[in-house]
Amino acid sequence: MRRLLAPMLLCLLPFVAAGQGVDDANGQLAGQLLKQPPAQVAKVKSGLAVPLWRGTDGRLLVLKAGGSNGAQAQRDSLLSPHAVDASTLVSTGLQYGLAPNWQANADVSQQSWVNSPLRVVGSEVGATYFNGPYSLGVSVGSNSTPNSTSLPRVLPGVTPSVDGLTGFDSSSQLNARGRLALGTNSGVDVGASVGRIHLLPGNLLGISTLDQKAISFGVDHGPISGTLIGRTMQPLAGVPGNGYSPDRRWNSIDLGVTWHLPWQGSLSVGAQNLWSSGAPTNTPAGPEPDQSRTPYVQYHQDL
Repeated sequence: MRRLLAPMLLCLLPFVAAGQGVDDANGQLAGQLLKQPPAQVAKVKSGLAVPLWRGTDGRLLVLKAGGSNGAQAQRDSLLSPHAVDASTLVSTGLQYGLAPNWQANADVSQQSWVNSPLRVVGSEVGATYFNGPYSLGVSVGSNSTPNSTSLPRVLPGVTPSVDGLTGFDSSSQLNARGRLALGTNSGVDVGASVGRIHLLPGNLLGISTLDQKAISFGVDHGPISGTLIGRTMQPLAGVPGNGYSPDRRWNSIDLGVTWHLPWQGSLSVGAQNLWSSGAPTNTPAGPEPDQSRTPYVQYHQDL
């Protein structure tokens, strides 16, 4: 199913435009699209949306597209490999209203680097329940590095990696996210994810599989939003050749703040691994993930 979904949705990538994934926690997007003819593009603050089909009962099938940098993408997908570096994430998908309070979505994304043809491809399928200012969504997703044996080198002398893992091959995760809207331009988000990472043979850690978990807390008010994310990884228990103790874990906390500017730009500041339990070196020579503290400042401009 995962292998079939990704190629189908990748065919929609020409519709991608700058922005983030479309968020309709308050039903504003659905109301905007219902007022216009089918197949006409609607520009929303987080990207583009095209209504493909509308039923007599008000159900709506929407094609959505967006793009973001790594700092912005971290807020929406906790366990996806969104490194804050010289990369761009583009996404597209379908959104369908199952019932007055239920919405289903299927999305595909691609992260690429400016100096390499390699990429990380992701897919996600989920559903969201809305009830007034409250919303709760669950989804399953996966990420992979097709036809590649290593990730691009971003800076000279720095080992390329995803989430500090130079041997990243693929991952899968189960996500849950809740939101409380505090008016039309403010809200509080809480998220949690559990997943599994598969590593390439011959990686520095000497193991093939890692379990990972993450929780997040985010607030937004007008053009300002902030997110705090905590992550933990540990080797899969009971795997032959695992030389780590059963209680070995690598923990980290990320913090980021984004200001959405009036001219369709955004400025993000923060730090990956603001606190971590791992090694502080940028190029680890031993069997430890790279958990270096990485401050960042990123500017993103929608065109």
